[in-house]
Order: sequence, then C-alpha cells, then structure tokens
Amino acid sequence: MPEPVDVVEMQTALLRLRRTSGLPVVFGGLLSDARHARIAELNGARTAALRGLVISAGSGLGGKSIALSRPCAVIDYPSSRHISHEYDTAVAAEGLRSVVAVPVVVRRKVRGVLYGALREPLALGDRTFDAAVAAARDVEQALAVQDEVQQLLSVTRDRTTDPGEAPGAWEEVREAHRELRALLPKVADPALREELLSVCGRLASASGRRVPRSRGVQLAPREIDVLGCVATGATNAVVADRLGLRPETVKGYLRAAMRKLGARTRLEAVVAARKEGLLP
Repeated sequence: MPEPVDVVEMQTALLRLRRTSGLPVVFGGLLSDARHARIAELNGARTAALRGLVISAGSGLGGKSIALSRPCAVIDYPSSRHISHEYDTAVAAEGLRSVVAVPVVVRRKVRGVLYGALREPLALGDRTFDAAVAAARDVEQALAVQDEVQQLLSVTRDRTTDPGEAPGAWEEVREAHRELRALLPKVADPALREELLSVCGRLASASGRRVPRSRGVQLAPREIDVLGCVATGATNAVVADRLGLRPETVKGYLRAAMRKLGARTRLEAVVAARKEGLLP
C-alpha cells in the first residue's frame, strides 16, 4: 500500500538535507495536534532512541522551534542553557551534540519540525542552516498542495451533478476543474491522484450529459489542461505560467487539441471540448 504523501515528502526532504548539509543525523516528524510532534522519520541514526519521541511545543530544541515558529540551534545540546532538557536521555543515547531544528510552517501554522545534528559540539554554518530551511520548505510546499487538493475535492464532490441554471454555477465548476487539473502534476500520492482524476472526470462529464458525446475525441491530459485555462480567457503566456510550461509548448498542445477537435479557433476548441464532455 502506498505511503501517505507527507511521509514520502518527509523522507525525501531528510535525505536531501543529509546530502546537501553533510550532517550525519537528520530526523523529523509532523504535528499530531497544535502542540505535539512525533519523531517518525530518521536518517543516519545509530539507535532507535529518537523514534516515536513526542515533542511538546516549548520543550527541548524542537519544541522551542515549534513555539517560536523559527529555526533554532545549539552548539552543545546537553549543556545548553537556552533550552529545557526533557529529552536529554534520547539525545544522549544517539550521541548528539550540535543540533538545528527548523519548523515546517504552512499558512502561518506549524505542521512539523526537521532536525539535523552532529555528534560533536561544533558551530553550524550558514550552509547547514540554509540546507535545513530548504528541506523544511520542500515539505511545506508538498503539504500546501495536499491541503489545496483536499479543499478543492471537498468543494467539488457534491458538484458532480448538473448544477442547473443557477447564476455562476457552471463557472464555479469550471474554475474548480481547472484548478484541480493544474494541481495534478504536483500530487505525489497515487491514491490522491486517482481520486483527483476521478473528480476531474466527473466534473468534465457533468456538462456532457446535456450535450451527448458525438465522436469520442481523446485529448492528452496536458491538452485538456491547456484548454481548461484557455476557457477562462487566459493568454498563452498566462497558461504557461499557470501550468509551468513554456509558451511554445502551450501553443503546441493547443494546436494539437484544435486539430483533434476539428476546431479553427481557440473558442471553437473550448466549445467542442465541452460538447465532448472533456471540459465542464
């Protein structure tokens, strides 16, 4: 069974942190509630002393980082006077001395904490801090995408039937479809991607129930993404920016979609795609 996206992203971020910083030990975890994080992922550890450790906001180095919502570091963890020492036993078992902790913050809310550590009492340089912050940002971006997808899914699950003639109803459906399609390439979790594709398909076919599908035209996923943006009136440059593509690539996808749909203009392509149930 595939692991949740947050677990995969945490593992990837820690591996990258260890490689880019040269730190021998990295570990971290996400918050289970507003004040507690559980250390679930370790890389380079010699013991299991840290695994499963629950960090409370304000306690120890990581707890201080969570409470202050900023990176914190100590040169010698056991003797530091700037932190409390609830976790000294686990830290000593792993032999950690110099440690940095960086919070994972999404929309001003702390969601987790990453650590990097040395087994010697040495000052950590800017390169180490930058690497730790960059690793935390990677997790933040993944969680932000996951949050956005879940929010859109919750809104659109009940909109997969014909929204009728309510003013603006179809535009809301079309905008939700476009946003979901744009997020697809950023979603790492296979199960979430599958649900996302399913909802996109239902949203797209909702309008197709009103106009029977005629030829069964098949468009590539990116051709649908481009048409979805074009349907909002976006220029090729704007479409490229939204989808992370080059303008020339957008033109290529658009030309291919128009050819398959037998359309001579962008507007005709959008109309044809809606008739085929490819766009809502």
